[in-house]
Formats: sequence, structure tokens, C-alpha cells
Amino acid sequence: MAELRRPKPGNERVAEIVRDAGGKIVGRTRLQKITYLLQLAGLEQDFGFEYRHYGPYSDGLALAVQDAQLLGLLTEDEHEAAWGGVYSIYRTKDPSTSKPSSARARLLREVVDASSIELELAATAAYFAEHGFADPWAETAVRKPDKAQEGRLERARELLGRLSRIETPRPLPSIT
Repeated sequence: MAELRRPKPGNERVAEIVRDAGGKIVGRTRLQKITYLLQLAGLEQDFGFEYRHYGPYSDGLALAVQDAQLLGLLTEDEHEAAWGGVYSIYRTKDPSTSKPSSARARLLREVVDASSIELELAATAAYFAEHGFADPWAETAVRKPDKAQEGRLERARELLGRLSRIETPRPLPSIT
């Protein structure tokens, strides 16, 4: 009889994401966008994303982060940003569980150090593509006019283009 595998709880999954990203992810928004792209590519289980001001967002992921902290799977250090706000740095102690050549590892290498704004724009356009918008980039530019300037939208297109060339269980939208 085949052994049934129970899905891992969200707190373990979010710790694995941080671990597989090199043990550190800077920024709550970055963690949300990375997780969304992993999910869209079929490399992560569903956290239930919806559109919010900063693009795809999951309350389930935010709760999983809190649970992972309480269980000691993750640490979150908050720091004051130059603009006066606060940003978070998530860390794990354990080494990565991803094989260096895996699609998950390749995708994480591309996004972990990408510009946070370009990552947000790329994830937002991918979200709009997933939800049937005729021109996801135009919709992204309309909803994020301040961020879609200074060549950022073009660099976000390039980022999503690189990501879409990674062979994943579900291909990312090729909307470049």
C-alpha cells in the first residue's frame, strides 16, 4: 500500500522558502512576492493569494510566518528604513533543502536579490496575467504609476522573462 503524504503545515513551508533562498530574505513584501511566484510556478502549495496595494498578498502566508517564528523555525528582525518605515529580515539556521540545480533553487537565486520594486512589478503583472487581464503590464503601470517609472517596468519584464525560461511544473506567464 502506498504511503499517504500529508502536506506540510504553512509554518514549515515558509521556513523552507527562507532556507532555500539562502537562509535570509529581506522584506515582508519580498517574501510575499517570492512565495507567490513559487506557487504560480507549481513549486509551492497554495497559500491563497489576492490582489492588494503591493500586489499579490496572502493572509495565510502572513499567519504562517508568525507561526514559524513562534515555533522557532524562523526569526524576524525589524529595522528602520531610511525613509522612516520598518522592514523585516527573515532568517533560518538550517541549510537549504533544495538541490542547487532544481527549478526552485534557480527561481530563488533569480529573485532573492532582485530589486524589491521590480520583483513587486513582475509578480503583479504575473498575477494579472493569471487572472485574465488582456494587458497585464498596462494594468500594472496603471495601478502602480509611481513604481512603474525610470525603467523599472522594463527591468521587471526582463526579470519575469528570465523566470519564465526556468522549466517549472507550471510555466510562469510569458508576457514579456
